[in-house]
Amino acid sequence: MVAVNLLYNVGSSDEHQPLTGIAHLLEHLMFTGSAHVPSYDQALQAAGGESNAWTSVDATNYYDVLPAVNLETALWLESDRLMSLTLSDQSIATQKSVVIEEFKQRCLNMPYGDLNHLVCELAYQEHPYRWPAIGRRVADIDSATADDVRQFHQEHYAVGNAVLCISGNVELDVALDGAKRWFGDIPAKLLTPRRHPCEPEQGQERLLEVSRDVPQTIITRAYHMPGRASHSFAACDILSDVLSNGKSARFYQNAVLPTNLFTELDASVSGTLDPGLFFIRAKLAPGATVEQAQEVIDTELQRLLTDGVRQYELEKFVNKHIAADRFESLGYLQQAMRLCMYHQLGNVEWVNTEEQHYRCLTTDDILEAAHSVLQPHNCSTVVYRSNIKGTL
Repeated sequence: MVAVNLLYNVGSSDEHQPLTGIAHLLEHLMFTGSAHVPSYDQALQAAGGESNAWTSVDATNYYDVLPAVNLETALWLESDRLMSLTLSDQSIATQKSVVIEEFKQRCLNMPYGDLNHLVCELAYQEHPYRWPAIGRRVADIDSATADDVRQFHQEHYAVGNAVLCISGNVELDVALDGAKRWFGDIPAKLLTPRRHPCEPEQGQERLLEVSRDVPQTIITRAYHMPGRASHSFAACDILSDVLSNGKSARFYQNAVLPTNLFTELDASVSGTLDPGLFFIRAKLAPGATVEQAQEVIDTELQRLLTDGVRQYELEKFVNKHIAADRFESLGYLQQAMRLCMYHQLGNVEWVNTEEQHYRCLTTDDILEAAHSVLQPHNCSTVVYRSNIKGTL
């Protein structure tokens, strides 16, 4: 088997209001057929393969998995839809309807569906991370014209804006020959460099409270933190693990177990190219108040800021991170995605060296990251209250 992964350096952060959701819409359109292949999936499935894709704020990623003897089929299909994608008025209208229904299902008709929108809009004032990859609102997607979609495709879908990785049971010369044959003669485009507005430093705490028909109250805190390529990203990543990675982590031991205020309490990082967010999310147990939960979280964070992290904690969570990272990258498709991601970050060699960077972290690095990130003035909090009787 072989995996063909093609990552385009375009995501929802390359959109401009009010035309949000176009990057995700184009992901759907890339499967609607080209001038030479009416059905992308049908042609790939005939070669024993399968495909899928995803859109993030920073990238749009397409991947195919198929028998290695049919590698050329995947390369032909990918190059053909890059060059000759059918962006007819009818296909655009059809996929707009599909994407709008997906938006309604995931964001309007599902409990907590708008929570991510609320957090992003509160945390970001200038940067286009203000809206998620699916788009800001239904009206934005609906208002996009066929010409808007074609222009976005023209501006961002080019060989000079993509990373191709072939991984699996294939010899290097075969992979290189195939890539050159199907992509080598595609004309280059003059691309506009990505220039996002810098998010101003947050000077004071932000708070938004909403009430919805949901079963539990959720508190989400978002702290600004460095981007994925930053030297201090690893320290923030391990800091989130120290707080919430498993039942031996601090949140579970010191907040969830002793208080009965939470059904869940976790921390995570966004991992975006530009400076991102460090999240703390709390699901409140029945009878718990927001004030009680906030006080417990603040107490635990203050304990960390005062006492720091012990060496055995650091070693434990670094080892857990590395073990999970190795396990997740065992497959050839996962390896292809990771290589493309590291190339987008600016240095594909990080796929081999980042593990050592984690191993070199010190307790002082974690404490420094905590003092830099976990400050009240750097925090945007969304309190998503349940208005169902019996909850607070």
